[in-house]
Order: sequence, then structure tokens, then C-alpha cells
Amino acid sequence: MTNHFIIEADGGSRGNPGSSGSGAIIIDAETGELVRELSVYIGQATNNVAEYRALLAAIQEVLRLDESARVTVRMDSKLVIEQMRGAWKIKHPDMRALADEISELTQSLVVDYIWIPRELNSRADALANLAMDMRSSLEPGLIAQGDTQKVLASNVVEFNTTKPSSVRAPGAVTQPATTLILVRHGRTHLTESQRISGSGGLNPSLSEAGLADAQKVAIELAEFGRRGVFGHMNTPTAVISSPIARALETAATIAQKLSLSVEIEAELSEIGFGDWDGLTYEEAKAQSAETFESWRGSWTVAPPNGESLEEFDLRVQRGLDKILMEHPGSTIVVVSHVMPIRGIIRKALGASGNAYWSIQVGPCSISVLRFWGGQASEVVAVNSTKHLA
Repeated sequence: MTNHFIIEADGGSRGNPGSSGSGAIIIDAETGELVRELSVYIGQATNNVAEYRALLAAIQEVLRLDESARVTVRMDSKLVIEQMRGAWKIKHPDMRALADEISELTQSLVVDYIWIPRELNSRADALANLAMDMRSSLEPGLIAQGDTQKVLASNVVEFNTTKPSSVRAPGAVTQPATTLILVRHGRTHLTESQRISGSGGLNPSLSEAGLADAQKVAIELAEFGRRGVFGHMNTPTAVISSPIARALETAATIAQKLSLSVEIEAELSEIGFGDWDGLTYEEAKAQSAETFESWRGSWTVAPPNGESLEEFDLRVQRGLDKILMEHPGSTIVVVSHVMPIRGIIRKALGASGNAYWSIQVGPCSISVLRFWGGQASEVVAVNSTKHLA
């Protein structure tokens, strides 16, 4: 083991002051190996005190590993970083006491303090939230020593944060992992009446039920990368939407909850149903029975004045490639429609065109995929709807 360690630390408070917790990870700087994970329940405290307590706990653990170590501290708290650098004054007495204790403990260490964006500190944040959820602390190293199943959901045990999780995945992955959180728009009156709703036609807004579902999925995504079943992943940094009204309304609800703006990607519009838009499938079949039967299961047949799957798939893959090129290594919420979401999942699976009628995608469902550029891909979840219950 090297004597150079990286500390990533974070703290949180539900109330500020309120029930609070601290989280930290210690990484071998030479190998990138995770050495320790810390999850400490504090009780009543402020966010800033919890952040200081996270740093203190991590420094104490490093000293147990090597009393003469070099340490790189990375935190998303500008306040703690600048105060520990000596650039900012510390006025709060509790924070001053903690800073003094840390300074005294690190006299034998070489310590560098580096600020990082919030989205790059998600693992420490998740551990802080874990302490608050459990209202108790974990022994240092418990999670890193293979006992993850005792404190986290089973889907985390085999999850690789930087590479494909399967050992059978391609080995030469050099591009960063981009995580796509695919969200189908909420319900409209056409959805509720089981009528065809493509990229043309009426362009309806969300129904009352659709607006309620959009709020629910927004609340769920606010927890993404913090706690819950997706707490081990990075928090979203952007929201991208189809330009169609029902998707835009859903995206705006999500973006407001995440304090983000909405980007538009026209390539992610729903497939064009042409003359069938707004009809039930029975009405479309009655209107053009021969074309309808040829269209079912076909890659090349299009509805009258609509798009074929072949044309549509090329469009969706262009949109996907653009997102991956512009947002490498990020976590992105993509709000779209049934067919574009199926197309992106198809790409991740390396599946045939049959995937377009083999994947269920419910209104306001969540599907999570990871792409390492064009080198590898991974399906984390499809059609998750527990937040709508």
C-alpha cells in the first residue's frame, strides 16, 4: 500500500441544524483501490459541522493506516476547503474547534486541500445520507471489507463505479462512463384513452394524472445519487428533453426539482405515426388494414406519411451519439417517449430491432443505462415505477 491517500468527505443535515451524518472514503492514490469507507451518525448539527466531522473522521482513520502519510483531501464544501487552507477565517466556534483539532492531527502529514464539484463527491454524500437514514454509525471499513449487503441494497455489491460491472465486458475501456436516466413523459388524454400519440398530431399537454406523476418522478430523481436504490450512483448534472409538449412539461418539473435547466434534443422526438396519429389501433387498422398488418413487426414499413423503424432508429442513434459526445462522464436525465427510450435501450443491449416491441416503458418510468462512449454499455434498470405507487 502506498503512503499517499485520497480522502473524499462530505456531511449533511436534515434541518440545518438537524439530524446529521458524515461520510468519507479513503483511496490508495497509487492504485485507485478503495481502502476505507466511513459512515458516521452525528445527531443534531449543521451541514458545515457535519462536513468538518467527516474530514476529522477520515484524517483519524488515515493516521491509523500511516502516521507519516501524504493526504489529498477532496471536498465539495468550498467553505471547509478554503478555511483549512487558511484562506478564509473561521468564525463559528464549533467549526473553529474542529479545524484546530484537524490541524493538530495533521502536523505529521503532508495535506493538500482541493475543491471538487458536488457531482464528483457522490460516494461520500451517499455514506453521509446512509448514516442519517440508519441514525447510527458503521465501523470504519465495514462496507469496503465486503459487508456491503449489511447496509446497502444488494444491487450495489457487484456495482463498479468506473468500469462495466461484468467481468465479461470488454477490457479496454478508456472512455468515462456516461449515465443516462431515461424518463418517459407523464400521461396525456391520448395516453389515457389508448390513442396513438406520435411526433405529429395534437401535441397534447400532460393530464392531471400526468402532472402528478411528473412530480413523483421529480422527487425520486432528487434522491438519485443520495439515497435509495440509486444512492450509489452520481447525481444528475443536466436534463435533456424531446421538444414535444408532454416531454417538455415532464422535463421542466424534473429540472425545477433538481435546480437545473432543460436542454432540447429534437432527435429524441417520438416516432412519426403520420395519418394514424390520434387514432386507436383499431381505427388505424380499419383505415388501412393491409398497411397496418405489414407494419406490425416490420423494420421498413411506415404508417401512411409516417416513419419506418429503420428511419426512426437512425435518428435516435444520432441523438444518443450527440448526448454521449457532449456529456462524457456525466449523469444525464433524458426525458423522451416510448420509442426513443426503447431505441436507446436496444443500443445498450446490442439487441435487434425486435427490442422495439419487447421492452415495456410505462409513463414516468425510470430506466438507467451507462455508456462508455462507443466502447461498452450497461443496463442498470428498465421501467422502474416504484415511485409511482
